[in-house]
Amino acid sequence: MKLTEFLKPAPHKKQLSEAEIEPTYNKLRWQVFTGIFVGYAGYYLVRKNFSLIIPDLVEKGFTKTQLGIALSAISIAYGISKFVMALKSDRSNARIFLSLGLFLSALITAAMGLFAFATSSIAVMFVFLFINGWFQGMGWPPCGRVMVHWFSVKERGTKMSIWNVAHNVGGGIMAPLAVAGLSIFGVWQGKLYFPAIIAVLIAFVAYMLVRDTPQSCGLPPIEEYSKTQTKDYDAFHENELSTKQILFDYVLTNKLIWYIAFANAFIYLVRYGVLDWAPTYLKEAKGFSLSGTGWAYFLYEWAGIPGTLLCGWLSDKVFKGRRAPASIIYMFLVAVAVIVYWKNPPGNPMIDNFALVAIGFLIYGPVMLIGVHALDLVPKKAAGTSAGLTGLFGYLGGALFANAAMGYVVDHWGWDGGFEVLVASCFLSIILIALTWKKEIQSLESKKL
Repeated sequence: MKLTEFLKPAPHKKQLSEAEIEPTYNKLRWQVFTGIFVGYAGYYLVRKNFSLIIPDLVEKGFTKTQLGIALSAISIAYGISKFVMALKSDRSNARIFLSLGLFLSALITAAMGLFAFATSSIAVMFVFLFINGWFQGMGWPPCGRVMVHWFSVKERGTKMSIWNVAHNVGGGIMAPLAVAGLSIFGVWQGKLYFPAIIAVLIAFVAYMLVRDTPQSCGLPPIEEYSKTQTKDYDAFHENELSTKQILFDYVLTNKLIWYIAFANAFIYLVRYGVLDWAPTYLKEAKGFSLSGTGWAYFLYEWAGIPGTLLCGWLSDKVFKGRRAPASIIYMFLVAVAVIVYWKNPPGNPMIDNFALVAIGFLIYGPVMLIGVHALDLVPKKAAGTSAGLTGLFGYLGGALFANAAMGYVVDHWGWDGGFEVLVASCFLSIILIALTWKKEIQSLESKKL
């Protein structure tokens, strides 16, 4: 069987009776949501394991610079794959696509621990990590496909904000699993293949829970079931699209997608510009100790969970399915918190920590909503590709700039220059998101909310 046949969207089944639709929809919506939550959390069990074995590889004689080059392979591959594989995902069965990507990523991670040649040189490690990053790009797009097929526009912001917590859950339990692997197997390679074993099991669980579309289960489209059609929606949106149609009819020719893609690059620049440089900035400019910077880093990440949930709720309940207002409010407050973080004189660690927590609380909401916004702006059969394009800009534009160019800016213009870049990025993202304001209002007028 060809891979394209194996991955093709699940066929429609004969529609259930009226009496069966309501209970079946209620059951399956919870089931598929659990599936994409658990499945996506599983991806994080095998995404950043390499960071935990860097000390072991340093002992083998590799330099931190060499290992940093190898580590960059994941971000490069993931940024590209999130767009390329999204294009494939929009024309595939989300149930198979999500599970297969996790299974393959787990295999690559396990192989790096099981086979000595996989960590024998920087070039070999770069290749393995690049392949892993590519398979990691198979995680977000099928989740987006499931979301737009099973959940209506008026609830999508809230559901996506809850689902987005999966990366905090997965990332949070990866390290304990790695430590458990070290204890169980007695070798540092266990930090790779034990989380990979768990990820394989999770891939199976995700396959058992996820369903591709309501129609593949004998149910009507979510728009018909929830009665929340937008002005742009019609029966044609239930037809699978060709690659050419997805790219040239709905994504690459949609100026609103480009606006939020560029906005995402600036948002990611702020996200990683603050996060990745926090330990260095706090030590050099504010006199923090190593333990102090570690706690600040932790608080930044975990503060994002309630902030994301609140942002999704605001976009659905207060702004009735509009994403721009919540994103703009959040990014304005991010700018304020960044300025406080920057201008607070040394010797006031409580204010620094408060500002960092505020940035963490606020920045992940727009990160999440950009993805939801991308799903909303195109027909659902092109949703993954739309979100993938914004992800491509986020990682290869914002994240890469934050990692590489921020260091150059700080070296030549000091921390003031770096923070000027961050503040400017906040306001540029606000301007770009605001360009979608009118379209959202027009779409909102046609929703039966």
